Amino acid sequence: MRRDQLEHAIRAACQIIDRNDVIVVGSQAILGSVSESELPAAATMSMEIDILPIAKDNDETALLADLIEGAAGEFSPFQQLHGFSIDGGDLSTAILPEGWRGRLVKVQNLNTAAPSGTPVFTGWCLEKHDLCVAKLCALREKDRNFVNALLEAHLVGADTIEERLNTVQQAHKGNVTRAKNWLFSRA
Repeated sequence: MRRDQLEHAIRAACQIIDRNDVIVVGSQAILGSVSESELPAAATMSMEIDILPIAKDNDETALLADLIEGAAGEFSPFQQLHGFSIDGGDLSTAILPEGWRGRLVKVQNLNTAAPSGTPVFTGWCLEKHDLCVAKLCALREKDRNFVNALLEAHLVGADTIEERLNTVQQAHKGNVTRAKNWLFSRA
């Protein structure tokens, strides 16, 4: 995945749901913080972009996510044409640390604009350490590989990830414990 593809996905998702902003919650959110030329291959191999629509409640968010998925999801004509898909998510898609909204990374430029030039849509990407927390709490091997690649490339810090893991809501403490065990065992 490349940065221009991320920008295209932001523009497309916003147009599909008729909103000016979306949040990028999947692994490709890393492209908001780090240039693709600096990233290890393991961090850009996914060809799907996970988008969280911004709405007044989770029911509306889920409806908008379904619209995105239907128009640009896996096996869609969008994917066939562009070589990547856009997956819609809701507020239960990712386990995130306290304060994550205040650390979102803004992606907005000419490539996120509508064909007429306005509006210029905005993608709010998870900050790289918050993204790592979400990945580790998902408890999947591919997500651990993603985080490990960023750690080995010195693009994120284990201490910051641990600090953020400590702020995850009590309801997800089992995921946090397993994530910390993995983080400490890799040393």
